[in-house]
Amino acid sequence: MQYIPGLAGVPVTESKISCIDGQKGLLSYRGYDIMDLAEHSSFEETTLLLLFGTLPTKAELYEFDQNLKNARRIKFNIRNIMENLPSTTHPMHMLQVVVASLASFYPSTEYMNDGSENQAYVNDVTVKIISHMGTLVAMWEHMRNGYEPIAPRTDLTYAENFLYMVTGKEPDAHWARLLDACFILHAEHTINASTFTTMVTGSTLANPCSVIASAIASLSGPLHGGANQQVIEMLEEIGSPENARAYIEDRLSKKKVIWGMGHREYKTKDPRAKILQKLSDKLLKNKTGELSQIFKTAVEVEKVCEELLGHKGVYPNVDFYSGILYKEMGFDAGLFTPIFAVARSAGWMAHWREQIQGNKIFRPTQIYTGAGNACYIPIEQRG
Repeated sequence: MQYIPGLAGVPVTESKISCIDGQKGLLSYRGYDIMDLAEHSSFEETTLLLLFGTLPTKAELYEFDQNLKNARRIKFNIRNIMENLPSTTHPMHMLQVVVASLASFYPSTEYMNDGSENQAYVNDVTVKIISHMGTLVAMWEHMRNGYEPIAPRTDLTYAENFLYMVTGKEPDAHWARLLDACFILHAEHTINASTFTTMVTGSTLANPCSVIASAIASLSGPLHGGANQQVIEMLEEIGSPENARAYIEDRLSKKKVIWGMGHREYKTKDPRAKILQKLSDKLLKNKTGELSQIFKTAVEVEKVCEELLGHKGVYPNVDFYSGILYKEMGFDAGLFTPIFAVARSAGWMAHWREQIQGNKIFRPTQIYTGAGNACYIPIEQRG
């Protein structure tokens, strides 16, 4: 057997949910180009597409949207769990703990007594998890700072409600549109680390809340979802566009990571980064009249990296621009990865639902490299 570190390029499943063409820099959800979805769709509609495979009718979208809105409130017992966490708890750790606790409120025995699928339960828990994710992240942003959380509203879209719950202000149309696009772009991305975690945990027929909690844990690592926060820290350290070249050259000479650059799948610029850059340039100029210093610095960093690393197929990924946008919206850096998780809950639930149809538990093997034929020595005879 051949050992392939990280299972790089090893197929682990068959899926109809999304597809990447790394050579051409293309990403599609259920056959629909991500650029079209980001420009014309909404997070709610895209979520339905990921879950069921087709674009919904107007009536189907309305019903799903209403179900999401009606599931935004959380039970007081869940809030009690959050209140008892230290205020220093990172939002991703809070999210993992609280989403795992949802298994107590939405037990899975209804669909897993014999491993078969109960569609009503699956649909209900799917809505509750996706809807709760945004509420929990927004609530914790206030609670960890010592303030009362803001109650969700049912007259706003998913993106608008999230903005309202975090800021306490009527959501700005430009920011809501941009955040909605970010949710769409982060909703799904084939079999990455957190999605594979979803599949592995789901294959054991664990409660779906536990499944998503495990995915959140996987996403929390800096090599996966945490990179967008690292990008902001890097850009702030650079300070201004004129400092970009010296900074990048110094990092490369020391063989250090350039955060937000490169992707295992893409040999060209991440299509999601292209879309975010385009939307950012358009919407931020409409909003403020000009691009911010940090955005100008990012553009210069990209130019320098393309010159120095483009021949290696290293270009910006989605994390390079998403963190900048979240900062422009006024979000604390600790919220960047949780926002990623909120959006990715749509893809995770789609893969969980796909996994439990004709499920087979994951049980890979290994190549043993340890000692062999060791003889036990009583402790009295050991030196």
